[in-house]
Amino acid sequence: MSDEINTLEDLQAVAGDAPAEVEMVHREPVRDELGRSYATGKRKDAIARVWIKPGSGKVTVNGKAMNDYFARPVLQMILAQPFTVAGVEGEFDVVATVKGGGLSGQAGAVKHGVSKALQLYNPSLRGALKAAGFLTRDSRVVERKKYGKAKARKSFQFSKR
Repeated sequence: MSDEINTLEDLQAVAGDAPAEVEMVHREPVRDELGRSYATGKRKDAIARVWIKPGSGKVTVNGKAMNDYFARPVLQMILAQPFTVAGVEGEFDVVATVKGGGLSGQAGAVKHGVSKALQLYNPSLRGALKAAGFLTRDSRVVERKKYGKAKARKSFQFSKR
């Protein structure tokens, strides 16, 4: 190899002055014939199917109002986070069906589904939601129990004698 590139000047001579072409991906909104966006959210063992459409901010989970289904204020706050980060509080109605897991996992699953549906409905919200980490599926799940142990890591009491 006779013409090796050892310095930045050599690299500049080979590359020339051509600017690197960066292709911006333009995303189209994904909506059905009723003007809704659909997404699936997951957290622990819970799976949520979420539909959002423009409205007054009414959230329905498994046929009940959000305040009835998620009674704890912490869980209601978790559901409100995507709208707060995106700056669209009270602009979308949410209909969600969720199964599996407990209430905490279900709230996380609905939050994940709402975030994904929001960025499908309005792709310009993607940056804020991604920066907050709401579009990433939280992959932490319960560790399996091992044989010879009381739980996943807890051992039975040790007796020397």
